[in-house]
Amino acid sequence: MTGTFPPLAEALAAGPLTLDGGLSNELEAAGHDLSDALWSARLLAEEPEALTLAHLAYYEAGAQVAITSSYQATFEGFARRGIGTTEAAGLLGRSVELAREAARRAQAGGVDGPLYVAASAGPYGAMLADGSEYRGRYGLSVDALERFHRPRLEVLAAARPDVLALETVPDADEARALLRAVRGLGIPAYLSYSVAGGTTRAGQPLEEAFALAADADEVIAVGVNCCAPEDADRAVALAARVTGKPVVVYPNSGESWDAEARAWCGSPAFGTARVADWAAAGARLIGGCCRVGPDAIAAVAHALRH
Repeated sequence: MTGTFPPLAEALAAGPLTLDGGLSNELEAAGHDLSDALWSARLLAEEPEALTLAHLAYYEAGAQVAITSSYQATFEGFARRGIGTTEAAGLLGRSVELAREAARRAQAGGVDGPLYVAASAGPYGAMLADGSEYRGRYGLSVDALERFHRPRLEVLAAARPDVLALETVPDADEARALLRAVRGLGIPAYLSYSVAGGTTRAGQPLEEAFALAADADEVIAVGVNCCAPEDADRAVALAARVTGKPVVVYPNSGESWDAEARAWCGSPAFGTARVADWAAAGARLIGGCCRVGPDAIAAVAHALRH
């Protein structure tokens, strides 16, 4: 966090905050090729300023929380590119620093109020870059998934973000692993599932999936992201009822991702008409995911202020 502001958990208790939108689409709009398996994480080493500018665009649009570019950044993924452990750890830490720098620039440019940083930790399937992040069921045990997630979460926590974003989680088993992995790190977390209808992407009932976080002291918000807006509608009230915690919600535009073609299909359905309903149902951190850009986030911020 930049400046002297309340912790994110306190800010959420006071009322809804605006989350940012899709980092990848802002980068692509600026002309960056993200077809690499590392996705936006490639730019951590090659073009870090591009990431700062993308975060800045969302802060200037009205986002109060920016999610870092570490979603697809893992030690394993970097190793495939010949990047060793020490350098990879530095790049993970840099993802938080770049978002902090964007917050500083935004405030220097006249953006008021607290600006927070959420350090992204995507699911195991994001590292595979084969679409399995939307299926789960990797054939790994909870213990194995915890061993995968813990080292990078430790590095991200050491960079002192305001919250760890355990996001786009497709599988309740992976959620169990992540909840174990954040214990004792000293940084709060939010847990956000990718869902389809009334289940996780792996097919588990959402009520059971949300319940895993109900008693986790580290978790300050629970919800959904990277899903259809209509699926988010159904999930917000359920997450609030099951966990008693603030809800985080940031769906996609409504288009669908074709993993084989690596392209988006369909028509956008994201709109601010839903924002008031989400807030009334318990959402306290509201934004957008894939294909939701700064203009849409500006509209979300306006809706939450009025």
